[in-house]
Amino acid sequence: MSPTLYAAFVAASVGLLLLPGPNVALIVGTSLTRGVRAGLAAVAGTTLAMIPQLALAVLGAGVLLSASAAWFEALRWLGVAYLLWLAVAAWRAPAPEASPPVPVRRIVLRGFLVSLTNPKTLLFYGAFLPQFVEPGPGATGLLALLAATFVVLALLVDSTWAVLAWRVRGLAALPGRLRNRIGAAFVAGAGLGLALTRGP
Repeated sequence: MSPTLYAAFVAASVGLLLLPGPNVALIVGTSLTRGVRAGLAAVAGTTLAMIPQLALAVLGAGVLLSASAAWFEALRWLGVAYLLWLAVAAWRAPAPEASPPVPVRRIVLRGFLVSLTNPKTLLFYGAFLPQFVEPGPGATGLLALLAATFVVLALLVDSTWAVLAWRVRGLAALPGRLRNRIGAAFVAGAGLGLALTRGP
């Protein structure tokens, strides 16, 4: 792979990662309601979920999943239900200052499940990565390199989202209950966005 093509992949990946989706909505909502440490824990969860998804895409499972409408729909609605459940829980929660802290492990798991249950992500990986690789014996190795690069970029960009959300929250000095509801709105928006997603 030429350096120019690799740079094009990096630029395209960063541009795509900057577009808000279910992962970003969860990360921003968590940072607003629980703080930057919790937001970064959500980043860890969403990033961990990318690893098996990218591995499957590299192995060609994206093609299999795109051919199975039933699997796509089941995963999509599971993700919608989970995001909406999180939104309701956040909406009803007391202010973070008055509620017991959520264990980091639970926040990581929450991020992992939200990211893992978004079937569009796997389909996207299966369609996006091959555009930067020429067919041939070394294609799998190059796909693996691109997948690893994407994970690193996602970690950096999503961490930036978490920190920025916390900074905005700090500047606004919003009451804790209102922060919960803003965070819930972000998560509910992610769930509704996933519900409106259509298969290819």
